[in-house]
Amino acid sequence: MAEIWLFSYGTLRQPEVQRTVFGRELDGHFDEIAGYELGEVTITDPAVIATSGSARHPVLLPADRAAGVPGTVFAITPTDLAAADAYEVADYTRVLLPLGSGRQAWVYVLASAAPETTQSR
Repeated sequence: MAEIWLFSYGTLRQPEVQRTVFGRELDGHFDEIAGYELGEVTITDPAVIATSGSARHPVLLPADRAAGVPGTVFAITPTDLAAADAYEVADYTRVLLPLGSGRQAWVYVLASAAPETTQSR
């Protein structure tokens, strides 16, 4: 089976969030994504706030800039990807995008600004 890659720039990098969402801590490494900048959304889902410890979460917004947004890429299972989808609120959508390393990874971006051709949900 092909590896599934998930890029995180926010709360999915937190060990306590990983333990809650995936049942374990994930092993990842540095990567980055170009063409985006960090924005912020206010989360209202009490379960997500309790898990992350905050109502304010980062979100990727399309940007005309070459500099990358740093983050962590994780090799995950299909079950992990479904768990990540369940954790992320409707403000986010998962898209497949290239990373600085050249690897293609699933990334959560602002749903209202996601590229139409790559939206997954």
